[in-house]
Amino acid sequence: MILDTIKFKEPGTFEDTRFEKVHTIIFQESKEPSVLVANEIASLIRAKEAKNEVCVLGLATGSSPIGVYQELVRQHKEEGLSFLNVVTFNLDEYYPMERSNLQSYHYFMHDHLFNHVDILPENINIPDGTISTENLKVYCIDYENKIKALGGLDFQLLGIGRTGHIGFNEPGSHLNSRTRSITLDHITRVDAAPDFLGIDNVPRKAITMGIGTVMDAKRIVLLGWGNNKAGILQETIEGSISSEVPATYLQEHTNTTFILDEGASSELTRVKTPWIVSTCGWDDKLKLKAVVWLSGLLGKSILKLTDSDYNNNGMAELLNQEGSAYDLNIKMFNKLQHTITGWPGGKPNSDDSRRPERAIPEKKRVIIFSPHPDDDVISMGGTFDRLIAQGHDVHVAYQTSGNIAVSDEEALKFSEITLSLCKDCEVSDQIINFINSKNDDEIDLDILRKLKGDIRRSESKAATRYLGLSDENVHFLDLPFYETGTVKKNSLNQKDIDIMVALINEVKPHQIYAAGDLSDPHGTHKTCLDALFGAIDELKKEDYMNDCWVWLYRGAWHEWETYQIDMAVPMSPDQVLRKRRAIFYHQSQKDGVMFQGNDSREFWVRAEDRNRLTADRYSDLGLADYAAIEAFKRYVF
Repeated sequence: MILDTIKFKEPGTFEDTRFEKVHTIIFQESKEPSVLVANEIASLIRAKEAKNEVCVLGLATGSSPIGVYQELVRQHKEEGLSFLNVVTFNLDEYYPMERSNLQSYHYFMHDHLFNHVDILPENINIPDGTISTENLKVYCIDYENKIKALGGLDFQLLGIGRTGHIGFNEPGSHLNSRTRSITLDHITRVDAAPDFLGIDNVPRKAITMGIGTVMDAKRIVLLGWGNNKAGILQETIEGSISSEVPATYLQEHTNTTFILDEGASSELTRVKTPWIVSTCGWDDKLKLKAVVWLSGLLGKSILKLTDSDYNNNGMAELLNQEGSAYDLNIKMFNKLQHTITGWPGGKPNSDDSRRPERAIPEKKRVIIFSPHPDDDVISMGGTFDRLIAQGHDVHVAYQTSGNIAVSDEEALKFSEITLSLCKDCEVSDQIINFINSKNDDEIDLDILRKLKGDIRRSESKAATRYLGLSDENVHFLDLPFYETGTVKKNSLNQKDIDIMVALINEVKPHQIYAAGDLSDPHGTHKTCLDALFGAIDELKKEDYMNDCWVWLYRGAWHEWETYQIDMAVPMSPDQVLRKRRAIFYHQSQKDGVMFQGNDSREFWVRAEDRNRLTADRYSDLGLADYAAIEAFKRYVF
């Protein structure tokens, strides 16, 4: 669903808020805007074709434009969109980098777009990561001149990095910079580390179009998806122009649109604090958000907020509607109080009108869906433990094998142990020889992937046994979309959804817990959540689904904001230790975990810090002071 108009408006006429300095459109999710951007590109291609003109496109890589490329491919195959009059120039490439490398942007572009449309090979321009150092400067000048010779870029598609880079124009890049070699920022390399299976494998340099090259484009569209981009996008859209945030230069372009999803827009003033911007429609959700924000801003508990606190911070309208700070404070305090429960499956024989879960049925059938074989204990280990202890019929389903996150060193260790016990074990010999001779970009043998998956299975069972769960209630789904042997996964398909449907039909749960974290660095959480939503769509007419509630937890990357929480499960210090021990059974993920993201802490430390911070936030708002809290948001289908 679109939340704003996508129609371009002249600068000075589009601002919904005085804070924004770039035309910005917000959608609920990324699928629809990706199609709309593809439609704009397709219309431009056809318009140029009708005039017998070349259409010159500047293209980006990364996860943000994939949906656009998918739609362009679909239109080529199903609607006859031709690329014969298209010339493309990619923004950047790692340096040095072989074209055949799975991590190269040359490979990315051919895999996602060029191999599937009728563009002429000679019309594809991607910076060459194999050019010699001696020839690099001349090569960059030639690349720039080729763009100019075609009259410049008609359309430039952009993503944005957490440093504020566009292309690989890192902080410090000049407005007039052109195509050149550049040293990558450490944060950029950290963000790329999952694709390269570790930061040590990420190149330190790249070739990139310059800011000046991008700014010469006749039309620019920047895509931003996910919470992890929210901070830098707020700075880019609302901040001052600075070389330290190169994307801010786009504020001076006369035909630029930023297209964001809800997560990426979450730090914008009109989203985070809309009452500062304009008149609001004050529903209960917005009231709670405003009160929690004001409490945090002033460092006061909710019940201590005064009329003047509201009036002085843009909420006089809310106060007029509610009557007084006293009445509003009590209403919002009680709303938060009612989210707290030590009975995540519902408290038996009690009044549940002010509790987040139902009292009946007293013993519930529960499925905990875990995208990787450790998300269950990392994100909701305390709640998992509580559900088992309180006698519910708990099932845990690991949606993917997680095999790619097991290092070769870990697999080598297990193979060597096996070989020491069985001297004639040919499989172990085969694995050891493969690992010792493996190239950096080589895909694992099937037998090695199985071993890595088995390592994670054994760790998962050890953790669930520690929590007291029977092995027969542990399910390994191995969804096919994940099983590629590479960081890049396949698209979700019906086979994945069918596997989910089968388990839900078998258990007929009263509760489903699932990872609602869409900021996962390599997208597995989102695909697993989409698989669940697809299964629910097929099953929601079943009678038992009328009595099934879905609770979403967050992964290791972000927690729900306090005002978003529908159920808060507190943990005592002893329960925090039990959760830690359960996480420790995932030994292959404990030290030097492969997909760490931008946070150097181990997952168990992140989990404890996050749960402690959630408890502290509740305490600061004037609620009970707990050691830790796990948070959940209800998804209503």
